[in-house]
Amino acid sequence: MTLAYWMLLVAIVLPYVFTGFAKFQGGFGPKENHNPREFLANLDGARKRAHWAQLNSFEVTPPFAAALILAHQIGAAAQGTIDALAIAFVVSRVLYGICYITDWANLRSLLWFAGMICIVALFVISA
Repeated sequence: MTLAYWMLLVAIVLPYVFTGFAKFQGGFGPKENHNPREFLANLDGARKRAHWAQLNSFEVTPPFAAALILAHQIGAAAQGTIDALAIAFVVSRVLYGICYITDWANLRSLLWFAGMICIVALFVISA
Protein backbone atom coordinates (compact mmCIF):
# COMPACT_ATOMS: atom_id res chain seq x y z
CA MET A 1 0.00 0.00 0.00
CA THR A 2 1.39 3.40 -0.91
CA LEU A 3 1.94 6.26 1.51
CA ALA A 4 -0.86 8.15 -0.25
CA TYR A 5 -3.31 5.34 0.50
CA TRP A 6 -2.26 5.44 4.16
CA MET A 7 -3.08 9.16 4.09
CA LEU A 8 -6.53 8.27 2.78
CA LEU A 9 -7.01 6.04 5.81
CA VAL A 10 -5.96 8.91 8.07
CA ALA A 11 -8.42 11.23 6.30
CA ILE A 12 -11.20 8.69 6.81
CA VAL A 13 -10.46 8.37 10.55
CA LEU A 14 -9.88 12.08 11.20
CA PRO A 15 -13.57 13.08 11.54
CA TYR A 16 -13.90 10.62 14.42
CA VAL A 17 -11.03 12.31 16.22
CA PHE A 18 -12.92 15.59 16.04
CA THR A 19 -16.17 14.05 17.25
CA GLY A 20 -14.26 12.38 20.06
CA PHE A 21 -13.10 15.82 21.15
CA ALA A 22 -16.67 17.10 20.96
CA LYS A 23 -18.28 14.22 22.83
CA PHE A 24 -15.87 12.95 25.41
CA GLN A 25 -14.98 16.00 27.44
CA GLY A 26 -17.84 15.42 29.82
CA GLY A 27 -21.57 15.17 29.57
CA PHE A 28 -21.76 12.36 27.01
CA GLY A 29 -22.83 9.05 28.42
CA PRO A 30 -25.22 6.16 27.86
CA LYS A 31 -28.27 8.44 28.05
CA GLU A 32 -26.88 10.85 25.44
CA ASN A 33 -25.92 7.93 23.21
CA HIS A 34 -29.63 7.34 22.53
CA ASN A 35 -29.64 10.59 20.55
CA PRO A 36 -26.03 11.67 19.89
CA ARG A 37 -26.96 14.09 17.10
CA GLU A 38 -29.15 16.07 19.48
CA PHE A 39 -26.33 16.09 22.02
CA LEU A 40 -23.86 17.39 19.42
CA ALA A 41 -26.33 20.01 18.17
CA ASN A 42 -26.61 21.45 21.69
CA LEU A 43 -22.89 21.87 22.34
CA ASP A 44 -21.20 25.26 22.35
CA GLY A 45 -17.74 26.75 22.11
CA ALA A 46 -14.79 24.58 21.13
CA ARG A 47 -16.82 21.40 21.37
CA LYS A 48 -19.40 22.72 18.89
CA ARG A 49 -16.62 23.80 16.53
CA ALA A 50 -15.06 20.32 16.83
CA HIS A 51 -18.40 18.88 15.72
CA TRP A 52 -18.45 21.28 12.77
CA ALA A 53 -14.89 20.23 11.89
CA GLN A 54 -16.13 16.63 11.92
CA LEU A 55 -18.97 17.46 9.54
CA ASN A 56 -16.68 19.33 7.17
CA SER A 57 -14.22 16.45 7.23
CA PHE A 58 -16.96 14.03 6.22
CA GLU A 59 -17.85 16.38 3.34
CA VAL A 60 -14.32 16.72 1.94
CA THR A 61 -13.07 13.16 2.31
CA PRO A 62 -15.02 11.67 -0.65
CA PRO A 63 -13.59 14.16 -3.19
CA PHE A 64 -10.11 13.52 -1.79
CA ALA A 65 -10.62 9.75 -2.06
CA ALA A 66 -11.86 10.05 -5.64
CA ALA A 67 -8.96 12.27 -6.68
CA LEU A 68 -6.39 10.05 -4.97
CA ILE A 69 -7.72 6.79 -6.40
CA LEU A 70 -7.92 8.34 -9.86
CA ALA A 71 -4.34 9.61 -9.63
CA HIS A 72 -3.19 6.11 -8.68
CA GLN A 73 -5.17 4.40 -11.41
CA ILE A 74 -4.07 6.78 -14.16
CA GLY A 75 -0.47 6.75 -12.99
CA ALA A 76 0.17 10.04 -14.75
CA ALA A 77 2.50 11.35 -12.03
CA ALA A 78 5.37 9.97 -10.03
CA GLN A 79 4.30 8.21 -6.86
CA GLY A 80 6.29 10.76 -4.85
CA THR A 81 4.13 13.56 -6.23
CA ILE A 82 0.92 11.74 -5.35
CA ASP A 83 2.27 10.93 -1.88
CA ALA A 84 3.28 14.56 -1.31
CA LEU A 85 -0.15 15.87 -2.30
CA ALA A 86 -1.85 13.32 -0.06
CA ILE A 87 0.38 14.23 2.88
CA ALA A 88 -0.21 17.93 2.27
CA PHE A 89 -3.96 17.33 2.21
CA VAL A 90 -3.94 15.43 5.52
CA VAL A 91 -1.68 17.99 7.20
CA SER A 92 -3.97 20.78 6.00
CA ARG A 93 -6.98 18.92 7.40
CA VAL A 94 -5.39 18.28 10.80
CA LEU A 95 -4.39 21.93 11.07
CA TYR A 96 -7.82 22.95 9.77
CA GLY A 97 -9.45 21.03 12.62
CA ILE A 98 -7.15 22.58 15.19
CA CYS A 99 -7.89 26.04 13.84
CA TYR A 100 -11.62 25.33 13.82
CA ILE A 101 -11.59 24.16 17.44
CA THR A 102 -9.49 27.13 18.58
CA ASP A 103 -11.62 29.56 16.54
CA TRP A 104 -8.86 30.86 14.29
CA ALA A 105 -11.27 31.52 11.44
CA ASN A 106 -8.97 33.21 8.91
CA LEU A 107 -6.22 30.61 9.16
CA ARG A 108 -8.85 27.87 9.11
CA SER A 109 -10.19 29.21 5.80
CA LEU A 110 -6.69 29.31 4.31
CA LEU A 111 -6.10 25.71 5.36
CA TRP A 112 -9.43 24.66 3.88
CA PHE A 113 -8.34 26.28 0.62
CA ALA A 114 -4.96 24.51 0.77
CA GLY A 115 -6.71 21.16 1.14
CA MET A 116 -8.93 21.92 -1.84
CA ILE A 117 -5.86 22.83 -3.91
CA CYS A 118 -4.43 19.38 -3.10
CA ILE A 119 -7.63 17.72 -4.33
CA VAL A 120 -7.67 19.78 -7.52
CA ALA A 121 -3.98 19.06 -8.08
CA LEU A 122 -4.59 15.33 -7.81
CA PHE A 123 -7.28 15.63 -10.48
CA VAL A 124 -5.10 17.85 -12.68
CA ILE A 125 -2.12 15.49 -12.64
CA SER A 126 -4.50 12.75 -13.71
CA ALA A 127 -5.74 14.68 -16.75
